[in-house]
Amino acid sequence: MADLAPGVVTLFGGSGFIGSQAVRALARRGWRIRIAVRNPVLAIEIQPLGDPGQIQFMRCDVTDAADVAAAVRGADAVVNLVGVLHDAGGKRGFDAIHIGAARTVAEAARAAGVKRLVQMSAIGADPASPSAYGRTKAQAEAAVRAVYPDAVILRPSLVFGAGDSFLNRFASMATISPFLPLIGGGQTRFQPVYVGDVAEAVARAVIRADAAGRTFELGGPSVCTFREVLELVRRETGRDRLLVSVPFAVAKPLGSLLELSRFVGLTPPLTRDQVLMLERDNVVAPDALGLAALGVEHPTGMAAIAPSYLWRYRVGGQFAEAPAH
Repeated sequence: MADLAPGVVTLFGGSGFIGSQAVRALARRGWRIRIAVRNPVLAIEIQPLGDPGQIQFMRCDVTDAADVAAAVRGADAVVNLVGVLHDAGGKRGFDAIHIGAARTVAEAARAAGVKRLVQMSAIGADPASPSAYGRTKAQAEAAVRAVYPDAVILRPSLVFGAGDSFLNRFASMATISPFLPLIGGGQTRFQPVYVGDVAEAVARAVIRADAAGRTFELGGPSVCTFREVLELVRRETGRDRLLVSVPFAVAKPLGSLLELSRFVGLTPPLTRDQVLMLERDNVVAPDALGLAALGVEHPTGMAAIAPSYLWRYRVGGQFAEAPAH
């Protein structure tokens, strides 16, 4: 089977953190890109990532079958990057976004004769996971593969980059809080992967014939603990905050309490489900196919990229003295 030649690719979630980088990677390869998004006006900043006319936008509610069918019509490939980090319930909940939308996208793509479907999942996707996030990600994979046995599944570890929601969250917290929380003592292990490498994996998963029907776990060049991540945040922000251990037994009810903030329109800083996820390591399995199997041979480490955007949290910003390494 030959690699897929550039044609039309529809991206669901193409305006997000990973999506915008995936658009760039696909545009460089000559693909015409259709970005299916709830509000195209808010995604217009992506337009310059390609040549004039190469990137188009379509209003789409990924939970609406008719919208999804229109978005994939005439596409050669489809990439589903849509996901949520906390369960907002209803049309923005785990069941609707992770499982229902993934199934809807797969069924619409199959009906439209789409040649390649790429589904973004996550390390930790497991039908037996104690967290709803992990369970619904696994159920989404099963729903997609039931329709598309040759779909490509991508499971990244913690994804970092200038617009990430992890390093930025704790760096922002360090500017106002005298301490940073070490959930579960900070021993959970991650294998942070650079968003640019994930985007490259997406583009190669779309194109490469040998990726069909396979699952890839995406991790960076090194494994680190939660404590080591927060120590990097402290170092790069120049804010020597106290690291306070918060046992899982305390973090779970605290997460449940903080979840109530969503009822007043705020994004919870921590949820019980996220605490449950932190009880398991988030690293590439020893026997898993990884970035190298997609031809990404030299992934970028977190220490090489984090300083390029965490400087904004230092006292003095870009004019602050850089930390010694």
